Formats: sequence, C-alpha cells, structure tokens
Amino acid sequence: MRIYTRKGDAGDTGLLFGGARVGKASPRIEAAGTVDEAVAALGLARAWLRADDPLSVLLIRLQKELFVVGGEVATHRARRARLTPGTSLVTEAMVAALEREIDALTTAHQMPVEFVVPGESQPGAALDVARSVTRRAERRVVVLAEGGDLPDSQALRYLNRLADLLFVMARVADGGFRPVRGRE
Repeated sequence: MRIYTRKGDAGDTGLLFGGARVGKASPRIEAAGTVDEAVAALGLARAWLRADDPLSVLLIRLQKELFVVGGEVATHRARRARLTPGTSLVTEAMVAALEREIDALTTAHQMPVEFVVPGESQPGAALDVARSVTRRAERRVVVLAEGGDLPDSQALRYLNRLADLLFVMARVADGGFRPVRGRE
C-alpha cells in the first residue's frame, strides 16, 4: 500500500463519506487539521508520563475521542446522516464524561487560584500546549458552527470541556503549582 495518492497535489482534499473535494485551506479542513494537531499534542504529553499513570490512560481515551471530533468536523453537512454516535459523531454523553473527569480531578487535587505559568513539569507543559491547541481547534469549529456547517453538533461543547480538563490535568501533572506573584 502506498501512503501517497497524489490527489492533494493541487491543494485540495476529500472529505469523509465522499462528496466534492475542498481546498486544504477551507474552514472545515482547518478545523479538522487543528483537531489532528490536538491529538498529536496529547500524544506528546502522554509520552512524558508512565504508561500506567492514570493521566496517561485518560489521555489515550481523549486521543481516541478526538478522532470522533475530527471525523464529525471532516464530514460535509449533507453527509451527516452517515455519522455514528460515539464513533464519528460527538455525543452529549461524551461531553458529560469530560465534566465528570474534571469534577473528579478537582475534588482530589487543589487547583490554583492565581495565574499559572506553564512549565513546572514536562508532562504539565505538554498538557498546556495541548490545551492551547485544543482552544485553537475550538475557535476553528466555531467558524464552522457559525456558518451552519455543524448543525446540532456537540463538537464545540466537547472541545470547550476538553480544554478545561487539560488545564486541570496539567496542574495534576505538575504535582502542585507556584503562583505568580510578580517577577522572580
């Protein structure tokens, strides 16, 4: 099997479940590509953790769930009926599960009350990068949603909650925090 197809050499690409090809700089491809960046950023964070660390286990789940987000975002609105809840379509249950993770972690770990400068630990810093990439993906999905290209979608809510969860996970990975009180 060849990895390259040469189909995108002119600057366009195909969407999931067929349909017309679109430009690689289209808002839909920008959003899907940024979700893909978030998956990679989570992988980098996971690489800094032990495989048996509960955060690492959670990160694998989140990476797989971002594939669901990416699948939904990369599907033209005319083909949304082909999406499968939880596999290629983000569900309310997925959003609720993120909220439960946030609640559990913030119950078990004290969160900072002041501004946090990322970089207390390698996994925490990588999680903060993943959070910022996720926020960018969220902004790209807002463009699609505002244009009517993601009707009745939970993808935006999912990305919003995921960024919140990644902030919390970064603080947990740091094992504490040092509040910024001024120049040091």
